[in-house]
Amino acid sequence: MVLLHSGVPASPCPLSSIMALIYSSLRVLLGLLFAAAGAVKLTDRISEEVYGHMRSKFVLFSSVFPLRIMGLQPDPELYLALTGWTELVAGLLLAFGPRILQEISNLVLSVVMMVAIFTLLKLKEPLLTCCLAALFLGLLLLLAIQGRGSKSKTQ
Repeated sequence: MVLLHSGVPASPCPLSSIMALIYSSLRVLLGLLFAAAGAVKLTDRISEEVYGHMRSKFVLFSSVFPLRIMGLQPDPELYLALTGWTELVAGLLLAFGPRILQEISNLVLSVVMMVAIFTLLKLKEPLLTCCLAALFLGLLLLLAIQGRGSKSKTQ
């Protein structure tokens, strides 16, 4: 055991506890952002303007839905509601759920972001819009990789 000058035992690795705090903060922040984005898609009570914009965008989004080549083209209203509920629930579970549900919600939100990137590229949306979705996907993957790394260290 290593003692500090004051006689207090030093923590095993202060950097690892700082990184754990950073990853936990990132997970909670990302989860809350997804939950807020989902909530805005579900009701006009938060922002009528944003909800109206989302409704019009999802008409376009449903026209390039990735599974339409297999005959599945969702109703825009249903697609908006399903995406909203998915983001809201998975975001809250990512932020505050037990470990296994955090991992599942991370996977679900990663798929949502992949579909979003595909859709935005297919519609030739501005690059900044695609980059934002890619950034969120990258952060989700970072959390997934970090989660796998810390799990293997404990085994």
